[in-house]
Amino acid sequence: MNHEQKIIRELTAFFEISRELASSPDLDSALEHILGIMDTQLNLHRGAILLLKGDSNELMTELAYGMSEEEKKKGRFKIGEGITGTVLSTGLPIIVPDIGAEPRFLNRTGARKGVGRKKMAFIAVPLIFQGRKLGVLSADCDLSEGDRDLEEDKRVLSIIGSTIVQAVLLRQKFSEENQRLIDETHRLEHALKDRYAIDGWIGRSKVMNQIAESVYQVAASRATVLIQGESGTGKEVIAKAIHFLSPRAKMPFVQINCAAIPETLLESQLFGHEKGAFTGAHIARPGKFEAADAGTIFLDEIGEITPAVQVKLLRVLQERTVERIGGNRVIPVDVRIIAATNRNLEEMIRRNLFREDLYYRLNVVPLFLPPLRQRKEDVPLLVEHFLERFNRDNDRSVSVDPGAMDMLVNYDWPGNVRELENMMERLVVMAQGPSITREDLGRAMTLYPRTPPQELEGSPGLGPGRPIDVQGGSGMEPVGNAKEGLLGAVSSLEKEQIEAVLKRYGFVKTRAARALGITPRQLRYRMLKYGIEDELP
Repeated sequence: MNHEQKIIRELTAFFEISRELASSPDLDSALEHILGIMDTQLNLHRGAILLLKGDSNELMTELAYGMSEEEKKKGRFKIGEGITGTVLSTGLPIIVPDIGAEPRFLNRTGARKGVGRKKMAFIAVPLIFQGRKLGVLSADCDLSEGDRDLEEDKRVLSIIGSTIVQAVLLRQKFSEENQRLIDETHRLEHALKDRYAIDGWIGRSKVMNQIAESVYQVAASRATVLIQGESGTGKEVIAKAIHFLSPRAKMPFVQINCAAIPETLLESQLFGHEKGAFTGAHIARPGKFEAADAGTIFLDEIGEITPAVQVKLLRVLQERTVERIGGNRVIPVDVRIIAATNRNLEEMIRRNLFREDLYYRLNVVPLFLPPLRQRKEDVPLLVEHFLERFNRDNDRSVSVDPGAMDMLVNYDWPGNVRELENMMERLVVMAQGPSITREDLGRAMTLYPRTPPQELEGSPGLGPGRPIDVQGGSGMEPVGNAKEGLLGAVSSLEKEQIEAVLKRYGFVKTRAARALGITPRQLRYRMLKYGIEDELP
């Protein structure tokens, strides 16, 4: 091959390399094709791109032509190790005229074992972009193919390295970003599992252990689950625990509150609609069942759906298909259904408010969550859990003294865990000392009473119905006609505070009301309620 033909061949190769970089959307594919062009058109065989991994000091063979995956895995060199490591450390290209006579050539991949007695040269050039060392581009030269100008081959390889270095940098950035996203996905998956796993559910009572065992058993299946229990008992937590402990954990978890959506919109939300199906349906929209395909759908407050929606839901459970409103296309869905309600569905069936066939379709695996009043041994654990969380959120470090803990344990908590959670946040915010006391608990109940007020029993040993002295005794009489228990103590405490503030401000009610954080009208009402004289003593 004469000099002119060689130049034409090189220019053609450079053109094809540039076109590959410009046209291929996949950098890995483009770089592999370039290594192939080096082999077929430039006689630069076994081309390899070795890159630094992250902050390590090790080069790894990322792409190679004419090497197996096993050989590529072996191609690892520390900076300064062998010919390849030396090229990166010095930033200068190296020519090895005869790899068989060069002790620094390690042949770590073993790719040259099959070359026989051929005399083989090796060339490696650094990949450097704006002073940043990224890796090394290397290739073999078969000296039996005729006269070779190794310096010319080095120049050609250096030009190719300069041409592809920006693509190599982009590939490296994409790879790092992709790994970051994968790591973040795994972190979020673990965080969700930790958050919703039944292991993290607060409770040590026998019934809670039985529920946990049931959740683990049902999570591995695809069976439909019906969760029943009063509001605030944790039905949503159990539903999420079942999903994130199941084989569907990486697929969607779609939640819909059937009671929060108007009847006219619920059907569209669940099953979707086609364009023009009704006024305002300007575009086709998939429903929640389609969004949850291959995952789990959680139908909260299932007892609130209308008979018309019940019929369609029954069809989904039976046939595992949905049909959008205004459409005639049957769409298959692979969805696990978890439903929850605080209503007595069997009673609703007797009153013809809920379909019996739908109930039995939903009630494949029933789970009943008991109210907090039936597992009072779990209250201290819940209190400590919420205390830790709200201390952290509000930058506080309060504790709960034994007297207040007794009162919390003996309360019936009609709002269940949700009410306890709200109360603990309120107590952490309102506590005036290093620990939450009976007085703090009474003050919180005074400022934010339930409607109608609920009685909070005293600590063990006082006996039911006996009034509690929030100052430490147990024989205080309740004020007026207030109930015994906490409300009697609260009334006494409130009356004393109002009298003290009125005296402090000379019975100027506007100033006293401002100091108490209530309106003058509310102050006058309380003065009348407690029989406080509207004058100086």
